[in-house]
Amino acid sequence: MSARHRRLLTSTVALLGAGVMVTACTGNTPEASSSGGGGNNAASSNDDTGDTVTIGFSAPAADHGWMAQITAAARAEADGYDDVDLVVAEGTNDVSAQIAQVETFINDGVDAIVLLPFDGAALTPIALEAMQAGIPVINVDREFDDPDAARVTILGDNYGMGVSAGQYVCSQLSDKPDAVVAEVAGIDSLPLTQERSQGFSDALSDCGLDVDNRVAAEFTVESGEEVTANLLQAAPQIDAIWNHDDDQGIGVLAAITNAGRDEFFMVGGAGSANAMRSIQAGDSVLQATVIYPASQAADGVRLARLLAQGKALSDLIDVEVPRQITLSAPVVTADNVDQYIDSAFES
Repeated sequence: MSARHRRLLTSTVALLGAGVMVTACTGNTPEASSSGGGGNNAASSNDDTGDTVTIGFSAPAADHGWMAQITAAARAEADGYDDVDLVVAEGTNDVSAQIAQVETFINDGVDAIVLLPFDGAALTPIALEAMQAGIPVINVDREFDDPDAARVTILGDNYGMGVSAGQYVCSQLSDKPDAVVAEVAGIDSLPLTQERSQGFSDALSDCGLDVDNRVAAEFTVESGEEVTANLLQAAPQIDAIWNHDDDQGIGVLAAITNAGRDEFFMVGGAGSANAMRSIQAGDSVLQATVIYPASQAADGVRLARLLAQGKALSDLIDVEVPRQITLSAPVVTADNVDQYIDSAFES
């Protein structure tokens, strides 16, 4: 079994846990646990109001749609519980400021911390301090350097996202063995970008294709437009483009329109509502997008509540909350967009 397929198998197993979590973080009684679960979404004892828990939440600045939805979804999830007091720190891209926020949570003695670090490596030491102080940390999206820095890690499937995009491109270009494929990546220094690119490359190699032209942006509209303009000048003929992020994709599409290019199709990333509306309308080269869930922090709030109240997932036999959950990365096209658009974020 290849390394890539081992990784996909791991993601699939983790996804089973994610599905359980989303459908029913409920029931902590022996009767609920032994009944097998998974057959319905009926409320159970975990939905009942328990001891009030204080959860600290910190994430980067909401400087684009996906990140804004991360915080909005976390707030909405907390509002659904009478026994959750969510303390939301101001979003920041300043590592020192985010470290100070976590220090404040520790000093205030919160019951749990949900943390989407601007830089996972830089936030690892302070997360370790929180764990050592007996405060469970739920690490969202960008991993810490040390697994002991988090009680639970919730991740989108970045590698799987690249694989999904690559497999879709392969399916559309099966009759073009010499097709030219381009890639507009995100921030190249981030492991998540590297994983997305690796998954994309691995999937393309399975159908005999590779990435012929690649540029990296910064997950912003402006950077997306700038690097795509350069890409289009360097590549006079393209058959497919994968853009890692639908927020920067607004700029990517603007550059494509300005260049008057339409000989290729494009696959987006993250799954924004505006991208899905364009897919529905068929009004641009954008033909599909790959979901990167903006629900991760909301799931983190739900798990933080369970951990602080000493509960577990009802649909699992295990009496402990899992240590890692990886969410799925499905491809959205005109054929299935109606299933996803209502929960999509606005860029």
